[in-house]
Amino acid sequence: MTTTLRPSGPLQQSEGGARSRPYEVRVNSRRVGALVIAADTPFGPAVGEIRDLAIDEPDRRRGRATVAALAAEEVLRGWGCRRVRVSVPAGSPGGLRLAAALGYAESGRTMAKELPDRPPAPSEGVRGRPMTAAEYAAWDARARVEYVANWTARGMRPEAARAAAEADHAALLPQGPDTPGVTLAVLEAAGTPVGHVWLAPRGEAGAGAYVYDVAVAEEHRGRGYGRDLMLLAECAAIGQGHRVLALHVFADNTPALRLYESLGYRTTDLNYAKELI
Repeated sequence: MTTTLRPSGPLQQSEGGARSRPYEVRVNSRRVGALVIAADTPFGPAVGEIRDLAIDEPDRRRGRATVAALAAEEVLRGWGCRRVRVSVPAGSPGGLRLAAALGYAESGRTMAKELPDRPPAPSEGVRGRPMTAAEYAAWDARARVEYVANWTARGMRPEAARAAAEADHAALLPQGPDTPGVTLAVLEAAGTPVGHVWLAPRGEAGAGAYVYDVAVAEEHRGRGYGRDLMLLAECAAIGQGHRVLALHVFADNTPALRLYESLGYRTTDLNYAKELI
C-alpha cells in the first residue's frame, strides 16, 4: 500500500511569497490523517513549516507519519524552501521520535508553570518596581536591536527580523508601558537596578500570562537575580489573576533552561528545524 499526500483545500498564496495548503494523508484512496504545509513564517518564504501532522489511531505505528513528513519536505523543496520547522507537543512521544529519526534538531521550547495561589516571597534585599518612562524608552530601543540579532542568528533574514520586531512591539505594546494588562518591571537589589521583565496576557482571556522578555544586566549576572526576576514575574501574574505563566527558551540557552526547570516550569512544546538539502 502507498502513502501519499492529497490537497484538501486551495493553495493560499501572497505576493510576498507566503504559501500554505492543507493536505490529507492517504493510503491508496483511504484517508488516514492530515497536515498543513506552510511557508508563511516570520522567517520568510525560504523557511517552511509542517503543522498539525496527525495520523488516525488505527493507522499509527505503521510509518504513515514518516512518509507524510518526507512528502511534505518535498513539497517545501518545490516551493523553494531551504529550511523546515516543526513544533511537537512534549506529550507526543511518537512525534518526538519522528523528529529525531528525520534529523531535526531542537531550536527551542515553550515552557509553562501552574502558579500557586499566593505570590512567592522575594529574596532579602531585592524588590520590583514599575519601569520608568526613561527606562522604557531605553529598553524598547535595545529590545528591538536584540530581537533582530537573536532571530538573524537563527536564520531569519535581517529585513524580516526588523519587520517582525516592529510588528510584534506594535501589536503587544500599542500603548507602550500603559498597555492594559502589560507588566514592565525592574528588579532592584539594594536600590540598584539589576534586571527587567516583561509579561502580558496571551491568547484568550484566562489562558494565562507569557514572559516576553527577561534579562539580568550583564554586570550583575551570576548572583541569582534571574530567579528573583522570575519570582517577580510570578507575583505580577498572580496579582492579575492568571493561573499559568509561560515562556520560550532557545535550545542553546542552557542556564535559562535549568533555571526554569528548577522553578517548576515544564516543557509543553518543542520546536525543531533542519536544512532541506
